[in-house]
Amino acid sequence: MCSCSSSSSNMAGLRHADMQKYDRSSCWVCAVFLTLAARLIAQTDASDVLTVTDANWTLILQGEWMIKFYAPWCPACQHLQTDWESLGRQSESLGISVGRVDVTQQPGLSGRFLVTTLPTIFHAKDGNFRKYVSSRTIEDIQAYVEQKKWAMVEPVPGWKSPSSLLMSGMANLFRLSVCIRQIHTYLTNTLGIPSWGSYMIFAIITLFMGLMLGLMLVLIADCIWPSRPKHREDKTVVIVKEEVSEEEVEDILMEEKGTSDLDNESERVSGDESTEEEGAMSDGAAAGSDQPPSEGAAESSMRKRKPQAQNTTEGT
Repeated sequence: MCSCSSSSSNMAGLRHADMQKYDRSSCWVCAVFLTLAARLIAQTDASDVLTVTDANWTLILQGEWMIKFYAPWCPACQHLQTDWESLGRQSESLGISVGRVDVTQQPGLSGRFLVTTLPTIFHAKDGNFRKYVSSRTIEDIQAYVEQKKWAMVEPVPGWKSPSSLLMSGMANLFRLSVCIRQIHTYLTNTLGIPSWGSYMIFAIITLFMGLMLGLMLVLIADCIWPSRPKHREDKTVVIVKEEVSEEEVEDILMEEKGTSDLDNESERVSGDESTEEEGAMSDGAAAGSDQPPSEGAAESSMRKRKPQAQNTTEGT
């Protein structure tokens, strides 16, 4: 009897232990199932909000969208997350698409949209973008879409549009800045280079790239507008000699001869006048001082004086 009672008590103890183990395992299974169900529900809710990246951002150029730019460390972005997921669940009824952009993972898009504050919300309609500046509650966002309040907001100008060439360049600059920051972090944290050494490396690289770019621009300009070959110009001194023609020489000689003839004639005339005056004086002395000179003598003296006066005027 004792043996049977002891064996039955042992069996009861084993069954009780098995039941406890089974209860514990069933509790763990239920907990795991509930966790998986919660994650599945969260993923289902989150699937209504599309994650926009550099690879698929062109999707927002078609249709109507509400896009949120956020960062995981931003408290205001975390406060808006629940309402944004709720908006994603209502996107089908509103006839819109809801997207989100993590600026820490997509710096190119933050530069393309010139995002300076977080969170930033944009409304897109067929490629026209408008910045949402109203209240961030789910009710106000729904009214903004349903009542088409976005139509009263001026869209972003063409040169500032995310699809413009200028904003594409801005996106590349933002990507470059992130790459430089990562390289600086690698140099200082991993390699142990001081900060000033990293700055010097970047300065040298910048100068070298500037020199290479300038050289390329000079070569391109030389190919498009080649410079003219420079020839050595011999300076020739031209000596101008005054050539006198034979006719001018003859004229000069004739003038010189004429002047010499006039001088000789004037000397001859003056000599004749002096001799005639002496003869007249001697005749007068012989005839007497009271008798006047004859008319012929006066005329001859006048004729002799006229050529002398003409010669003097020609000489002058």
